[in-house]
Amino acid sequence: MRLGSHRSSPVHSSDVRLRRAQALALQNGTALTISRELRDRKLAAQERAVKNGFCSESAALAIRKWLSELAEASSIEAVRSVEAKGPKVYWATWRGLGVMFPRQDLQRVPEHWRTFGSRISSLTASPRRATNPVNAILNYLYALLEVQARLAAAKLGLDPGLGVLHADTQYRESLACDLMEPIRPEVDAFVLDWLQREPLLRSYFFEERDGNCRLTSSFALKLSETAPIWARLVAPVAEWFAQQIHKSRASQSRVRLLARPTSAARREKKITSHVERKLSFRRAKVCVTCGKKIHSPSTTCDECAKQKSPERIIEVARLGRIVTLVPEAQAKRSATQKVNTQAVWDWNPSDHPKLVTSDVYSAQIKPRLISLSCSLVGKRLGVSVGYADQIRKGRVLHPRLWQALAKIAGVSE
Repeated sequence: MRLGSHRSSPVHSSDVRLRRAQALALQNGTALTISRELRDRKLAAQERAVKNGFCSESAALAIRKWLSELAEASSIEAVRSVEAKGPKVYWATWRGLGVMFPRQDLQRVPEHWRTFGSRISSLTASPRRATNPVNAILNYLYALLEVQARLAAAKLGLDPGLGVLHADTQYRESLACDLMEPIRPEVDAFVLDWLQREPLLRSYFFEERDGNCRLTSSFALKLSETAPIWARLVAPVAEWFAQQIHKSRASQSRVRLLARPTSAARREKKITSHVERKLSFRRAKVCVTCGKKIHSPSTTCDECAKQKSPERIIEVARLGRIVTLVPEAQAKRSATQKVNTQAVWDWNPSDHPKLVTSDVYSAQIKPRLISLSCSLVGKRLGVSVGYADQIRKGRVLHPRLWQALAKIAGVSE
């Protein structure tokens, strides 16, 4: 499925004075101010993304350095030159990102689909015609964002084709591309959060003969539900752009914007991208093993959990045996055995006139132990839960512990 800006038409009749001011922005210095601000927002968002999503301080530091260079850019070409450095480091942090698929789908998933790889497609030497699922998702969401940016510009009476930073190109709405730049990292954060939380299904994608990875129509329809998110995020950017164009002509003629801008500051305080993602789009949670849709907090469905339980128990038991053989565990057991042996040697029956007899132990204490929990017995006696379970099942302890067992079992002296 392909989206194009030509599919959407202006939603307001344009104001020729505003469009004329937009066309003159490259000559009066307004375009440079706007371009610096748009790229500053984008690089700042990318810095947060690599710092929070990938914990890469080195990449964040490099982007922060280019932010300082961007503030000193004195021409549109200089802004483009500085901004071009950011994506190289930014997408390099994505290169090793793993992509999860349900275990039952792995046999049908090509190897190059399991990592993000490169943002540049080998088919076109550009991001177009992606060769793996993640880049295909990004391309589709960017297309949705571009449509919303074009609609936002048209609603304000701007010309979506007259950009300030993107060069004029046939069949491209340059202003829409300018306006969507600060929101691109929000799209990236949305996809990154998805990949780090849940697996993708093999049924979401298909591969053409030349290697182009495409989205199925049902999955593309699901992704299109995010369009309101991008519309709300790009609207303040378009309004800010219109205000800057308006200011550039304010001294010559009074220009009234066709659509009254809302307060971007108030909007940003009230709505955050994180909240919008949670409220406006619900991802279908799937089992990591079979890919079946689930609604529980678990990562697997009930059927797969039942099948995996014996394997998990065996694996945990194997790891437990390995842990018990390490030198630290053996030294701890040796110290405990020495303490217990010394306590047995030091114990003298004559020092305990109210000693519980063997008859009382067998007739009254032992039958009541089975009703007690292993954790209670272990805590009171200072032994492990496994050893406490053996006591409940009939293991006879040294007489020095009978008095404590009597108190646990509720047998009076």
